[in-house]
Amino acid sequence: MAFTLQLGEKALDFELPATDGKTYKLTDFSDAETLVVFFTCNHCPYVIGSNDVTRATVEKFTEKGVVFVGINSNSKNTHPTDDFDHMVVEMQTHNFPWVYLRDESQDAAAAYGALRTPHFYVFDKNRTLVYTGRGVDNPRDSSKITVNDLDNALAEHVAGKPITTPLTNPIGCNVKWEGMDAHWMPEEACDLV
Repeated sequence: MAFTLQLGEKALDFELPATDGKTYKLTDFSDAETLVVFFTCNHCPYVIGSNDVTRATVEKFTEKGVVFVGINSNSKNTHPTDDFDHMVVEMQTHNFPWVYLRDESQDAAAAYGALRTPHFYVFDKNRTLVYTGRGVDNPRDSSKITVNDLDNALAEHVAGKPITTPLTNPIGCNVKWEGMDAHWMPEEACDLV
């Protein structure tokens, strides 16, 4: 069995606290025509380098019924600035246009098979996975981006077209798993393509 959720599989439920003080489940986003769940964090240079591009993508597709949900699953013991309090500060500072959830137990990251930060999962109205992988081809330095795979996938999807490239390898820092070396990844976690 693959570590990462596979194309055609269904979104998995979660119940996680957000920086806005609420707790969210998958069903709280049932009105969204398209749901993007992405694993992110506070400290990763690939996340920081591409947050503005992700923001632009969110703003571009919000009016088309696309909702974005960011999940931080990183161990605060591996990287203390990834704790919930720092997440709240990040949202206050940057006012990101997505819900930002804390996966302290790392159950959501394990269920979805999150490999890196950032790692995007795009689900259709029926919550079937239609795209997974990277946002852009150079998330650490936005001035060097040549391909925005997430934007391309969403543009095709909301237009009712098949997604030309539904699977890419996420580019970023690996998820920081509790009790493991900062660079550890599960043995079954490998490149998607």
